[in-house]
Amino acid sequence: MGTQIHGRVDEGYGPVADAFRANFEHHGDVGAAFCLHVDGEPVVDIWGGEASPGVPYDADTLQLVFSTTKGATAVVASILAQRGLLDVDAPVVEYWPEFGANGKEHIPVRWLLSHQAGLLAPSGTLDEADVLAVAPVVADLAAMAPLWEPGTQHGYHAVTYGWLVGEVVRRITGITLGEVFAKEVAGPLGLDFWIGLPEDLEPRVAPLLPSPPPTPEVAELLAVVMGPGTLAWRALTVNGAVDFADAAHVFNRRGYHATEMPAANGITNARSLSRLYAACIGEVDGVRLLEPDQMERARAEQVRGPDAALMVESAFGLGFWLDTENDRKLGPGSFGHAGAGGSLGFAHPESGVAFGYVMNQMAGGLIDDPRTNGLIDAVRASRGT
Repeated sequence: MGTQIHGRVDEGYGPVADAFRANFEHHGDVGAAFCLHVDGEPVVDIWGGEASPGVPYDADTLQLVFSTTKGATAVVASILAQRGLLDVDAPVVEYWPEFGANGKEHIPVRWLLSHQAGLLAPSGTLDEADVLAVAPVVADLAAMAPLWEPGTQHGYHAVTYGWLVGEVVRRITGITLGEVFAKEVAGPLGLDFWIGLPEDLEPRVAPLLPSPPPTPEVAELLAVVMGPGTLAWRALTVNGAVDFADAAHVFNRRGYHATEMPAANGITNARSLSRLYAACIGEVDGVRLLEPDQMERARAEQVRGPDAALMVESAFGLGFWLDTENDRKLGPGSFGHAGAGGSLGFAHPESGVAFGYVMNQMAGGLIDDPRTNGLIDAVRASRGT
């Protein structure tokens, strides 16, 4: 007997439910959820499998979504820009004076949001306690010299993106990015989405399961691209402070749920992820997060091309990952963010679609996951595009 799928599927979206079921049968999903909004209304909201052995993955299960969190952080920055509180073309030092050390006084906020600042890893010898405390990492980033001349290239700031943008937000608002997100986004929309999870919600979190070991060929490639000392390794491990090779185990720990890591430790579900993006491109139950002009600014391409850290093509708007040749989503105009292991949230304004997928079984990679590819293809088929 196959995995039982629960939830709702509106007429015409049967292929999406079929693709979701196929993820369990053919692509290794253990526990997962998927939600699709069209024009602000949910048309698919489904879940299935196990959160942990013997425990069903249900409508209330929460999941850590790694870099899918970056989309939520980008939404906060865009809301502040929309209100005139943040000028993305202003130097970061206008909000965070200490940031100007070591020749960084002219870096605009825009470059933090689009991975151009050359600060993808801290300079000092920090340990895990420093990472969880946040303040030591922020101080190190403010004091360090960039790893390349800012604005000359882009490279994925896998973890530091959240602390850099988060500190600008904190200096503007007086509260942390997670607190701003809770007050201005999650609260009004009724989202189950936290950057810094309250302890009483821990029982709802499905533990992450490590990705299967790579083939020898893939392992050899990863050693070249992400081996110790490479930019990708420095970015993912916070210069060795976080054991990202054992990410599932590390990020299952309470300390990594409790801290604020606005690039990597958001905890949510598919329904909330889809609802978040639906409210970025239209009204959801009376709430719209980004007005049309701000939405266009947020998804306007800032950089595109070879990524200095990831060694593949990447393209970014103001914090959002855009459509690329190796990551098509629903085509040009799509904006959102994937997370390590497979989670994905995005919107495609031209079709009114907002998409959210979360899972506990990690796969090896950030893009081109067969599970999300299958769901995207099914969405396209259901809508006749």
